[in-house]
Amino acid sequence: MLVLKCSTKLLTLEKILKSHFPESLKVYGAVMNINRGNPFQKEVVLDSWPDFRAVITRRQREAEADNLDHYTNAYAVFYKDIRAYQQLLEERDVINWDQVFQIQGLHSELYEVSKAVANSKQLDVKLSSFKAVQFSPVSSLPDTRFLTSSPPRLTHLSVADADLLNRTWSRGGNEQCLRYIASLISCFPSVCVRDDKGNPVSWAITDQFATMCHGYTLPDHRRKGYSQLVALTLARKLQSRGFPSQGNVLDDNVASISLLKSVHAEFLPCRFHRLILTPRPS
Repeated sequence: MLVLKCSTKLLTLEKILKSHFPESLKVYGAVMNINRGNPFQKEVVLDSWPDFRAVITRRQREAEADNLDHYTNAYAVFYKDIRAYQQLLEERDVINWDQVFQIQGLHSELYEVSKAVANSKQLDVKLSSFKAVQFSPVSSLPDTRFLTSSPPRLTHLSVADADLLNRTWSRGGNEQCLRYIASLISCFPSVCVRDDKGNPVSWAITDQFATMCHGYTLPDHRRKGYSQLVALTLARKLQSRGFPSQGNVLDDNVASISLLKSVHAEFLPCRFHRLILTPRPS
């Protein structure tokens, strides 16, 4: 195991990962954030350097941790050799197996290998699988000026909005998620439409892997073009900062899939996998 701390080597890693899209997208987003101030206190673990075969991004060991917070306790994985990834998992001190945590990646074998090691460590594994999607380059994104009949108040989210996002997110509704969303809003780009009273009615945020997530419009404000406007505006904002604009969508989320098709987003050949791992009661 090698923890990559050199800023020059981390920039080199970023360039290497870019040549391995789309499978490297989650790790790439985390490494980009590390190289741009590291607001989420992440670090990079590899099997070797410079000829690495597997890389994992994780929370820095010195960062404050809640062992029940799988939102923040998140690892992203990219590998060229699945055996190297398994060996990293099995190495001492790469993963904190005493926490509830998640693993994210775009490799089809990610679940089987992770589950095998997790079983040996007495953890249960829950898999969620999504379509992976990437927005077109900003120059070819649809024009947003005509998406709504009247100009909406388009701005960004504030930490004061975190409770609303926690209550409306299918993955939310708990204290850990509330803190996580507040951290995302503080650290990363977001976009929202506000009503006349200043309350958010439609929004999207960016997570610790530079993934567009929690795109949502309140039911009373749907069919006004807000969802497209928010998604395209956030995609432009990310691309203006050099980030890829990418996201994930469940197979049965017909409304979101239709929206993504309408803005000519590309559905990637690989799928996004999120594994939530929970230690079994002793």
